[in-house]
Amino acid sequence: MNLSTRIATELRGDRVLWAIIFILSLVSMVAVYSAVANLAYRNSGGAVSGYIIKHGVILGFGLVVIYIGHLLAYTKYSRWAPSMLVIAILLLLLTQVFGTDINGARRWLTVPGIGLTFQSSDFAKLALILFVARAIGSKQDIIKDFKEAFVPIILPVLGICLLIALSDLSSAIMLFVVCILMMIVGRVAMQYIFMLILLGISVFSILVMVGSKYPNLVPRAATWEKRIETYFNPAAAKVDDRRQITGAMIAIANGGVIGVGPGNSTQRHTLYSAQSDFIYSIIVEEYGALGGVIIIGIYLLLFVRVIRLVTRSSKAFGAMVAFGLGLSLLLQAFLNIAVNLDLLPVTGLTLPLISMGGTSTLFTCVSLGILMSVSKYIEAMTADAS
Repeated sequence: MNLSTRIATELRGDRVLWAIIFILSLVSMVAVYSAVANLAYRNSGGAVSGYIIKHGVILGFGLVVIYIGHLLAYTKYSRWAPSMLVIAILLLLLTQVFGTDINGARRWLTVPGIGLTFQSSDFAKLALILFVARAIGSKQDIIKDFKEAFVPIILPVLGICLLIALSDLSSAIMLFVVCILMMIVGRVAMQYIFMLILLGISVFSILVMVGSKYPNLVPRAATWEKRIETYFNPAAAKVDDRRQITGAMIAIANGGVIGVGPGNSTQRHTLYSAQSDFIYSIIVEEYGALGGVIIIGIYLLLFVRVIRLVTRSSKAFGAMVAFGLGLSLLLQAFLNIAVNLDLLPVTGLTLPLISMGGTSTLFTCVSLGILMSVSKYIEAMTADAS
């Protein structure tokens, strides 16, 4: 058995999705190697080898996670969803009380003894999408009944999004939108969806008002207001408030159509978070608008293949979980790109599977593993039918 045949045997499911995963991984290694210069200079005197090795190890482990995840029957995730939701709520509450405070945001929990930190919101986003997919998939016959169908969905969505919003508003809003769209696709009655939207807006308004009057209760409220004011009134903003966006826009302008070439970015030396939040601008600077369009095209192709899974899945849970996870990856990518292009206020969302990260990369890989599990099941069903 030759190597290509062996790989085809081991990696079941949509071959295009597998190709996209490997292409994004290769792009990530090259882009992070170039973009990490500023972080390396500030923390290790300019040596990037340690960072790229660490990123390579995390990314490699993530690919193993995808492989293991695709081996599991996706129906297992449906059974685990309620327990995962309970764990997510506990982790978010623990983060609010005992989390590590960085820049006024408590997003990270530190594992005692080993010093490992992780963002509990990454686990919570995955858990909520799985739970909503399970709830919609198991209640198709009574999905328009308020008591039996909507209440078990609305409370977890509002609760999880509220807990995430306290320290990470952009992730909470993105997750809220994903859940709304899942409900629309899942044929939840529109009056309940409109009710959820109104409740979500009300909760956000209350958070802002409480944060304005009692900053200690919602410490991130001042940051939200500052970022929104900076975006809508850049002329009145301080130089430091626009430093990241200014650096990103200079990088994109430098890139032109074909870019300045790999490793030749100038803004990577000064742009803060160039290896994570603003890695797209570094890619455009080095590979031009052509490279930026290709990256967008890859994410769009990923979502097109996910929609293909949705339409071919014979099980409601498989279709809903594929749609929810695929939409989450696409929205996160496009929100990150929009921030780099100064189309939205700064959010702090990374570029999925490309940005340098720890738990964000690993939970992206978990999501992709579940998608590949659904794809493997559909492939097996198609083979049996033929």
